[in-house]
Amino acid sequence: MRVYDRSTIKVNATTKNNRVVLDAEGTFSPVVKPILTHINNVFGEEKPVSADEDRIIFSTWLPPIPSSIFGRVVSSQIGSVFKRRIPDQFSIGITMKCPNNCIHCGAADVVANPELSLDEINNAVTQSIDLGSYLISFDGGETMLRKDLEDMVENVDKERAIATVFTSGYGLTEQRAQSLKNAGLYAVRVSFDSPFEDEHDKVRGRDGAYQDAISAVKNAKSANLLTDMFVVVSPDNIDNLKEFYDLAVDLGVDEISLYEIVAVGRWLHQEDQILNDSDVSRLETFQKNMNAKSEGPRVTAFPYIMGPKQFGCFAGRRWIHVTSAGDVLPCAYTPLSFGNIREDNLKDIWKRMGKHSAYKNHADYCMMRNPEFRKKYIHTLPDDVQMPYRMDKN
Repeated sequence: MRVYDRSTIKVNATTKNNRVVLDAEGTFSPVVKPILTHINNVFGEEKPVSADEDRIIFSTWLPPIPSSIFGRVVSSQIGSVFKRRIPDQFSIGITMKCPNNCIHCGAADVVANPELSLDEINNAVTQSIDLGSYLISFDGGETMLRKDLEDMVENVDKERAIATVFTSGYGLTEQRAQSLKNAGLYAVRVSFDSPFEDEHDKVRGRDGAYQDAISAVKNAKSANLLTDMFVVVSPDNIDNLKEFYDLAVDLGVDEISLYEIVAVGRWLHQEDQILNDSDVSRLETFQKNMNAKSEGPRVTAFPYIMGPKQFGCFAGRRWIHVTSAGDVLPCAYTPLSFGNIREDNLKDIWKRMGKHSAYKNHADYCMMRNPEFRKKYIHTLPDDVQMPYRMDKN
């Protein structure tokens, strides 16, 4: 299948043994060969979420192959070779309301009064897709508290992007899951802080949070939605990777996404309670070992994916986030605003971000884990400055 077609470069996708293989032809094909080789290595070494003769879903973070949306993925990767900045992932906070009181909430400092309206959210999503985004993530707070979430999902151009949603599980009933599926939702990410009920509820600050998450996964599966167990890994739960995986197998989830705890929000001054290089290596090994299994959910460990061996930090380079107050951040975990969608269009803000000294160059790993970055941009802020802090244009 032809997934990218320009006069100087054409990219084809074929399937062999339930694995995707990309190849290029045309004048500039030698230029893009290294990036295609890298993608083929990833596709070849690790199992997809699902595969048959007609369609492969490599991950809940990527569109089906083949599809017009996957063509945009390839276009983005080729664009990176030619130094084009494309926000592959666009996430947007649609509410700060939440029944939980998580001890590590990264969005705890966001003040949204009023929160973004449906029209403002839909307009921002459309602008992001026009910029090249192919993954739209609705975030919170608790997203299920927005009764117009289905309208947001329906607004996403399904020929150009996939729509996903984060939830703690609260309010994701069987009926709501089916309603979101009918609106065109691609995947649901249900967050887990522990595979053990008491510990999960303790971290969430609410009894019943664990059972909400369990029910949400079951309801999403019942609606035939792709389901992702989203785990924020910290020094407190990294020893429970096997237990997380066993729970995921029991629930039948499609993927486990492992993210790293970030010293931001309620965790702002907890730099000693984040992952170190040894922890990241451990997550890399876990991903590779689990994905070598023929059965069970796919594992995606983002500290490895967004590390020096893979793609580096996505923030401000492949990812852009909008808070429920409209502030535009490099990612959901970096409390630095480069503008507000109520004041500027997303394209201008994205360009402004790319010209800033903090984001115009590649970063090997999460910048919020970089002491020099935090010293310059996070810890120098006065105590009375409201987060997210608005950056200058230098």
